[in-house]
Amino acid sequence: MTYPLKFRQHVLAIKEQEKLTYAQTATRFCIGTASLMRWAKRIEPCLTRDKPASKIARAALILDVETYPDASQYERAQRMGVSARGICHALKRAGFSYKKNILSSKSQRPIPRRFSDQDPGL
Repeated sequence: MTYPLKFRQHVLAIKEQEKLTYAQTATRFCIGTASLMRWAKRIEPCLTRDKPASKIARAALILDVETYPDASQYERAQRMGVSARGICHALKRAGFSYKKNILSSKSQRPIPRRFSDQDPGL
């Protein structure tokens, strides 16, 4: 959540006037202590990212999935030069889902057998 500049200035002014600690101020205004410390260093809200958003080409992603069907998202991210989380979102947009184990559903699991069922002679 981005707090307005006026609110940040007001909170820091109250902190100085009443000589409150960061923890006391955070509790009073229901905000995080780390946020207050960050505001003390730089009061203006950061409106831009340090890294520009990278677009993942859908065609390149589909080609990568076809070429390396067993690759993990981390491996795909390394090959494409993006984050693994970005690959996750791009795969969802492209309609891919995670791998499912065929034995994961209840109906497909082998039925556990009792020791007496395996060897009736015991």
